[in-house]
Amino acid sequence: MVDAAVDHVAAHGIADLTLRRLGDAIGVSHRMLIHYFGSKEQLLVEIVRTSERRQRDLLSRLRLDPGLSPADAARALWRELTDPRLAGQERLFFEICGQALQGRSEAVSVLDGLVTDWLEPLVAAEIEAGTDPSTARSRARLGLATVRGLLLDLLATGDRAGVDAAMEEFLRLYYGEQPPAR
Repeated sequence: MVDAAVDHVAAHGIADLTLRRLGDAIGVSHRMLIHYFGSKEQLLVEIVRTSERRQRDLLSRLRLDPGLSPADAARALWRELTDPRLAGQERLFFEICGQALQGRSEAVSVLDGLVTDWLEPLVAAEIEAGTDPSTARSRARLGLATVRGLLLDLLATGDRAGVDAAMEEFLRLYYGEQPPAR
């Protein structure tokens, strides 16, 4: 049910979302949604958590692809995260995080694991790429913060070319790649 809700929000956003419309779209009654989630706000928190889990799962799959360098795996993840079809999910992520940071009781739980759930797979990727374990956590946190900041930039400005260029520069610096010849 949550997966269907995530897919619906990804495709249609949350601007006109009601539990009745969502239930109709995914084939359950709005009362069933209330029974399982308690409220629309708690359902939105679960949608955010599920979409975050899906993104971490994608990162894990990309890390296991022997044909991808760490930088190329990061680029593939970036392309997925910035797919225009996911803009509704990304907006919801920042909206729920903002509510949680303001102390809204139904959203506060989204802060649990917001950073820490990402650190484990990112630290593992860092260590696999040859980063000293003592600096892997700091690098993982830096990468997570950069990606989230650039996602917010993209949503706020719509400047896809500028944000993609900034991500490429970050990856170049982060992975020690040489700049392209001019």
